[in-house]
Amino acid sequence: MNLDVLVFAAHPDDGEISMGGTIARFTSEGFKVGIADLTKGEMSTRGNTKIRTKETGEASRILRIKMRENLGLQDGNISLSEKSLKEVVALIRKYRPTIVFAPYFNDRHPDHIDASHFLKRAVFSSGLKKFNTSLSGKSQAQFRPKKIFYYMQTYLFQPSVIVDISDYFGTKMKSIMAFKSQFHNPAVEKADTFISRPEFLDYVEARAKFYGFQIGKKYGEPFYCEEAIEYNFSYLLS
Repeated sequence: MNLDVLVFAAHPDDGEISMGGTIARFTSEGFKVGIADLTKGEMSTRGNTKIRTKETGEASRILRIKMRENLGLQDGNISLSEKSLKEVVALIRKYRPTIVFAPYFNDRHPDHIDASHFLKRAVFSSGLKKFNTSLSGKSQAQFRPKKIFYYMQTYLFQPSVIVDISDYFGTKMKSIMAFKSQFHNPAVEKADTFISRPEFLDYVEARAKFYGFQIGKKYGEPFYCEEAIEYNFSYLLS
């Protein structure tokens, strides 16, 4: 199955927090979207891999994505190796996405930074004829997605584009809250983490409102592209 969009995330729930509204919009508009989580989030302070796997399935159902795979790389140590690079390239060639989304390359979490650089190399390597990968024993053809867009996590950047998610913000929040172990719950007596503090979800909404305001909408999600993006002004003039 070829995908229109493949979202890479360092950990389960990163995609939902950062661009759940955009994913929901894509799937609502009939685009085929998949998510590839690089790790199982086994280093998380709250929950465990069994719980997070169940939560990931529920979030995927809410967003109506076509596929979700976990690469099983080491949480807390997303390092580039020949083996891991070939695994990611094989996944890209398997699904042949038109667009790839990845974490922005500067963030408070080192895994997000490492994943960003890793994925840029993987997308580039996927287009190299002499970079050999195989799937089910069969050699894969070279393939390179048209663009990489980077999504915002903690640190801010000047976006190249802002997606209107006004009609999909509710779905985004439902997908986030599918990860019940990770976010604030007064009934759970555990130390708060960066994302489980009660103010974190307020921050998610406030940021979506801020970027929505920039484009005259209620809610928005920002993205950055290192390359120039063609724009057709007839959209504004119609």
